[in-house]
Amino acid sequence: MQAVRSWAARCMPWIGAVGLLGAVQQADAGDYDGSPQVAEFVGEMARDYGFASEQLTAVFHEVQRKQAILDAISRPAERVKPWKDYRPMFISDARIARGVDFWRQHEAVLARAEQEYGVPAQYIVSIIGVETFFGRNTGNYRVIDALSTLGFDYPPRADFFRKELREFLLLAREEQLDPLTLKGSYAGAMGLPQFMPSSFRNYAVDFDHDGHINIWTNPDDAIGSVASYFKRHGWVAGEPVVSRAEVSGPRVDEGVTQGIEPVKTVGELRALGWSSHDALRDDQPVTAFRLEGDNGPEYWMGLKNFYAITRYNRSVMYAMAVHQLSQQLVQARGVK
Repeated sequence: MQAVRSWAARCMPWIGAVGLLGAVQQADAGDYDGSPQVAEFVGEMARDYGFASEQLTAVFHEVQRKQAILDAISRPAERVKPWKDYRPMFISDARIARGVDFWRQHEAVLARAEQEYGVPAQYIVSIIGVETFFGRNTGNYRVIDALSTLGFDYPPRADFFRKELREFLLLAREEQLDPLTLKGSYAGAMGLPQFMPSSFRNYAVDFDHDGHINIWTNPDDAIGSVASYFKRHGWVAGEPVVSRAEVSGPRVDEGVTQGIEPVKTVGELRALGWSSHDALRDDQPVTAFRLEGDNGPEYWMGLKNFYAITRYNRSVMYAMAVHQLSQQLVQARGVK
């Protein structure tokens, strides 16, 4: 991150230097120059968060509106794939092999994260594998372009992305990073674990204790940050994640949860024809779901740690992909 961190040395925009401002004024007007929305946003950042309005205006002088981002987020959602087609997208020989290598390379850090946060190493590795293929696909858009485009030119979710833009500028100031160089996805998700800026500020950690949080190129910080995220979202050390259900009777599908919240209890599901070989309390809340597998319907009960995974991405299939990839990684590491 040395080149990125040169922001502070080059122009110190957050503490009163004007080098960038002078340089930018020689350039052509940017896509958001003169925008009333941007002027209002800059005013809020100056008034409420202590930014220097001239320097922040200079930053937005270089921000670009990206039509490709608007096209991507406005594209009609593809038909949801069944589990039998979704699973191979994330659980493949190549991803498992790369995951085993990643685990081996960072074994000591993963063990420390597991010790400190109670999150098993295989789940941390699996998240990074599912999100970015262990850093291969972290996004090529400048984060500030993505968040500005969506915050100022995508009305359906403008409030959300403008909030994330605020969080991004705050984290850039806190970490002394150049906001014009940081890259991410078209939605502004960043680094190996694809944290949005608000998640970065709330959950990311300086796991190698070098004084900065770097989830872009520092696997130590990415590993610690994923573990921190899970812990803060209710992960319970030593507890299981899911339980495969056996079902019978005409009322089985009445038990399937609408959404991801664990609103059904094991006892309620048992009355509808669900059972499990695992020892589950009748009063235990679970997320009950059905997946279309290669061999027909599969019924599952997601426990508290499963719900913690869905807080990363609100999808039972995403959480199952993370869980099953983690199990494949454990199995692969056992093969000598």
